[in-house]
Amino acid sequence: MAHHQVDRVIEDLDSALRQLKEAMRGMPVHEHSFKAAHDKAARVCGVLTTELTDARPALHP
Repeated sequence: MAHHQVDRVIEDLDSALRQLKEAMRGMPVHEHSFKAAHDKAARVCGVLTTELTDARPALHP
């Protein structure tokens, strides 16, 4: 069950980031430092995804 939950979290995170990317098309992202905040959040989400993927073998059902 733990593997399924980790997979689901990774899929949901990936889906959310893709939605954000699509929603940002055409936006003036350089105003109000939004681009910097987006880049920082994307980087953190990438680290989280990697950590969850690496932890998957340790989560035995």
